[in-house]
Amino acid sequence: MNTTEQYKQNKHPLDVIDDVYDYADEELSFEEIEERAGGGEWERLKWAGMYAQKQEGYFMIRTKVPGGKLTPEQAEVIGEVTEDLAVAPEEYGGEEQNELWGDAYLDITTRQDIQKHWIRVEDVPEMWDRYDEVGLTTVQGCGDSARNVLGCPAAGLDDHECFNAQPVIDAVSDFFTENREYANLPRKFKITITGCAHDCAQSQINDVGLVPAKKEIDGEHLYGFHARVGGGLSDGPRMGSELDVFIEPEDAVEFCRAVAQTFKEIGDRNNRGVCRMRYLVEQLGPEKFEEAVRDRCTIDLPTGGQNLTVGYQGDHVGVHDQKQDGLNYVGFNVIAGRMGGDEFAAAARAAEKYGTEDASVRLATDQNFLVTHIPDENVDDLLAEPFAQEYSPDPGPFSRGAVGCTGNEFCNYAIIETKKRTKRWARELDERIDVPDDIEAIRMHMSGCSASCAQPQIADIGFRGETVKLEDENSTNAEGDNIVEGMDFGLGGSLGADNEFLDWVESAVPADSVIPALEQLFEAYSADRADGEKFYEWCRGVDNEQLRTIMQGADAPVARGVAHGD
Repeated sequence: MNTTEQYKQNKHPLDVIDDVYDYADEELSFEEIEERAGGGEWERLKWAGMYAQKQEGYFMIRTKVPGGKLTPEQAEVIGEVTEDLAVAPEEYGGEEQNELWGDAYLDITTRQDIQKHWIRVEDVPEMWDRYDEVGLTTVQGCGDSARNVLGCPAAGLDDHECFNAQPVIDAVSDFFTENREYANLPRKFKITITGCAHDCAQSQINDVGLVPAKKEIDGEHLYGFHARVGGGLSDGPRMGSELDVFIEPEDAVEFCRAVAQTFKEIGDRNNRGVCRMRYLVEQLGPEKFEEAVRDRCTIDLPTGGQNLTVGYQGDHVGVHDQKQDGLNYVGFNVIAGRMGGDEFAAAARAAEKYGTEDASVRLATDQNFLVTHIPDENVDDLLAEPFAQEYSPDPGPFSRGAVGCTGNEFCNYAIIETKKRTKRWARELDERIDVPDDIEAIRMHMSGCSASCAQPQIADIGFRGETVKLEDENSTNAEGDNIVEGMDFGLGGSLGADNEFLDWVESAVPADSVIPALEQLFEAYSADRADGEKFYEWCRGVDNEQLRTIMQGADAPVARGVAHGD
């Protein structure tokens, strides 16, 4: 077993939740926590939804939101808790610690979670108490167990939906949360479930993806799910494989349990670098993996029926008609997913003020959010709210498609800063580049390292952080050093019927050279594209060497750097 597995054997990771109350009551420092529980406690705390920030003494804490669906009351509590508890100390800048967002902000993630920073251990019980009152949890927001279950953020709203899968999402989430039998898996276990024909929930890049299907059984036409397994990103990205099974909605919990049981029993617990379920599916092959799941399933699974997925959308920004007459949902654009807790609480209050009794706030996998069940006559009033001016439902294409991970501001693994850079770049690119009128979004995803938290491999344009040494010694940054922040530069990724991971076209591009390089690429794209051709499609049709040549036409050192340390 690897070291992490030994930590989990020494103490069941869910036991750490009780320990947090003790740490909080005694106001223990990080040093005192480690002295009492050992170094493995930092790993086990993930099961409480807590990651130690790089700033010692503070945590990032992750709130799970199954399917991204929140009541206005829940969303308001999240915003208010952020205002009250996610505050930086004066020694780290206090209210001025971030020049774009100030203080007391939250991050919407690509897994429909909410992340908050600057949380002290002594404040966690208060957060949990306030969460308990409205049915929220941080338990298993992190760690080697079932993470937040994804779904279409417009579940129950869109007319291209085959059926509303939110009840199934809730049932699967309820089964795994605080379930000690399945809370110690070889690695994180990511599930997505949707009844949407546009696969908004990204089934192709999850460990388990349930997508809509129908099948005739005993003369009756039934709706249910097909299953994809073994998808994922990071190092060794893999698209999910389809199993020959048809799963009725009431059997989804048992199917997901059987997959988790398979992973639990025969997944790798030795080499943590290849412990993810996608490596097990690749090793066994989809057919043998399916056989292993069937052996562990307590129900007989029929073979597959008719697949009802027609493509991939993943974007709900803008004002949209709901299938309920006279109602709308509005998708607000949050560049890189970060916004103030006060602004999120304001959006929640607006949902309650302008929406029907069924109004909700939904989190999307592109780090944006929706306000739902708004009558026609109230849409303009909602759009006039102050928060709606900052998080416009009618953004430019780069702002609309911008996704950014936490970055080196808080993350111990990130090499570069991402959140501020993503927001600044998106807005600057919207001003500098004329994108063809028929293109609503350019998906630009920035990860601070190779861990793929921002999902760069499925973007039109993907970045992963590097420290770059400029080869030309006359090229220096503002401090006179030739070591600068930079990134690997990828092009041409997408999900859907034409799914494909991007190609890493250029490596170690200095950050200051990226926007000039993109200007060159989009000038060539606009001149050469076929009618209706999307940017990722054009990139795939151009040889990588030619793409590099186009980028190097910029008045910037696009290709004059190497990864620092190479």
